[in-house]
Amino acid sequence: MPGLLTPTVEVRRAGERQTSRLSWLDSKHSFSLGTGRPDPANTHHGLLLVNNEDLVQPGTGFETHPHRDMEIVTWVLHGSLVHQDSGGHSGVIYPGLAQRMSAGTGILHSEKNDTYRLTGERPTNPVHFVQMWVLPDEAGVTPGYEQLEIDDELLSGSLFTVAAGMDRHRDATAIRIHNRHAALHAARLRPGQQVTLPEAPFLHLFVARGSVDIEGVGVLAQGDAARFTATGGQGVAAVEPAEILIWEMHAAPTL
Repeated sequence: MPGLLTPTVEVRRAGERQTSRLSWLDSKHSFSLGTGRPDPANTHHGLLLVNNEDLVQPGTGFETHPHRDMEIVTWVLHGSLVHQDSGGHSGVIYPGLAQRMSAGTGILHSEKNDTYRLTGERPTNPVHFVQMWVLPDEAGVTPGYEQLEIDDELLSGSLFTVAAGMDRHRDATAIRIHNRHAALHAARLRPGQQVTLPEAPFLHLFVARGSVDIEGVGVLAQGDAARFTATGGQGVAAVEPAEILIWEMHAAPTL
């Protein structure tokens, strides 16, 4: 596939994203899926169909709703999010905890900023998180759920593989997804620290916090993203304390 693609890097700025604003939700969408305003020129990059940055107010959240045939990874930046689903899974997602839900043949779930129901202490701040959707290798898998806490040291100063279905990352992956062509990496960087991007037909780098300087591309601030096609290997250095999420993808869907 790399030989059939033209090497490109496309920068998408935070302010260019579509938004959904409700009394309880501030959501910013890197792609147009689920926005109510489909954009044929912005449906996906590689296997990544959704990269939403959400702020959910205390005591509110997404009521029970369905999903099907999607691998959904949630990464919390601040606060905590309570997950419950029709498969009997429940959990509290917080910074440094990797979480994956495989919708497969169909699943219902809710996501709420209401940990007080579990702890008795009512939240006072929004929960801030990034939710990412990739397509599975095949439709109709058994719905599933997985979460695992990642040691802060693993995220500090280097790329850590948060989720993957690729054999090459099997031994270094926190959680598994049902796609053998995709992997999600994360890093927390202090100013001056640098990581090197993997090489892949498709890469998506999202700046979840802070700002970074990408070799040959320039500075990206919080909420900015870079979409790489048929390239990789660039250095990414933190300008200020930063947290980045990088999807490495070796296939693209036919949509």
